[in-house]
Amino acid sequence: MSSRVNFGFLLLIFRYIYSYKISALKILIVNGPNLNLLGSRQPDVYGHESWSEFFAALVSRFEGRAEIDCFQSNSEGAIIDRLHEADAALAGLLAPGSAPDKLRHYDAVVINPGAYSHYSYAIADAIAAIGIPAVEVHISNIMGREEHRHTSVTAPACAGMICGLGLEGYAAAIEALLRRKI
Repeated sequence: MSSRVNFGFLLLIFRYIYSYKISALKILIVNGPNLNLLGSRQPDVYGHESWSEFFAALVSRFEGRAEIDCFQSNSEGAIIDRLHEADAALAGLLAPGSAPDKLRHYDAVVINPGAYSHYSYAIADAIAAIGIPAVEVHISNIMGREEHRHTSVTAPACAGMICGLGLEGYAAAIEALLRRKI
């Protein structure tokens, strides 16, 4: 047996190891009704920072660890469609032409369904149908608000729920997903 090392083979292995990149977790944030008004709607409850300001800082904060996209809609159907599209396995079941060919798929979802969390069984069913973890976030403490806000029909379909931390709840959800606690 020869003691000579095949340097070509070692170089090939070296290139493979160092060219392999561990991809960041792909996370979709889904915001429901009226969350497009953050910063101006009820600042005493939801704060003064706009979503665009916060989102830019959030993306920067998790750069290299997570690729974060955001979708917001005031429409229940659009939220359901986007949840379906986020899961690569479900996207293949969508009607031809209903989703872009180069649709981006995700590893996890952070969802703030807004008022839909209190009564949208359709969104709850969509969350339960996707094969990726979802974390529900509420900016305010829904348990400390009006009684009709104390119930979330969407939360049981999620891996976890964070409420009352302000916009930092989104960061907490992402951190939990990154640490695979959820």
